[in-house]
Amino acid sequence: MKTIKAILVDDEEGARDVLANLLLRFCPNVELLAKCSNIPEAVEQIKSLQPDLVFLDIEMPNYAGYEIVNFFDKIDFEIVFVTAYDQYAIRAFEIAALDYLLKPIDIERLKLAVERVLIYSNKKQQEQRLQVLQESMSTKTLSNIIVADKGQQHIVSLDKIIAIEAQESYCILHTTEKQFVASKNLKHFETLLETNARFFRVHKSWIINKDFLQTYSKSELSIQLTNGLTTKLSKYKKAEFEAAIIA
Repeated sequence: MKTIKAILVDDEEGARDVLANLLLRFCPNVELLAKCSNIPEAVEQIKSLQPDLVFLDIEMPNYAGYEIVNFFDKIDFEIVFVTAYDQYAIRAFEIAALDYLLKPIDIERLKLAVERVLIYSNKKQQEQRLQVLQESMSTKTLSNIIVADKGQQHIVSLDKIIAIEAQESYCILHTTEKQFVASKNLKHFETLLETNARFFRVHKSWIINKDFLQTYSKSELSIQLTNGLTTKLSKYKKAEFEAAIIA
């Protein structure tokens, strides 16, 4: 089994000790190189020890965890963020497709995070994901999402998404430029976009961007979008949709 060299960063000593003990007991393939209490110390240790993985608390004094990207010309290590429950932060992690752990840390979730690093480690994609996370967390605005399509990772602007169509266990993202096939269900995207008023789930198989609405047929319960795409409207969503497009 491949050994993962890791560093953990948390301003709380107790939290550092808890995670270190969990890694020792339940993740024998993780070699903990250092425990750091702040970002500058972590940067120094990362440059010196060159870990494969950094467990990084996102809420720390002076610097937020995601700001670590500003200290490196190139990110050549994987990051798993650790955070207390914060709905916005979790949504930002999901949109950026970055792994995270919630405090108190669940053992099975920790094992899964380590396993994902072993299987899916990709330093180039890590930089793209961090870019999206940093933008989302610093501006508190979700403007891009990461979409994995056929093994390739794409940064997709929300402004360019016309509609998202469910196809069994995956989704097709119809954008102004091309289509992307994502191995996520429609509920995943509905949750990601629930705070963005432009997006509306009109049917069990469709989420649309209201900015691209062309026409709407009340009699046929169908919606025409600007790219010639026609979507269905559920009769159960009719009243809510009409109120949303008038607002």
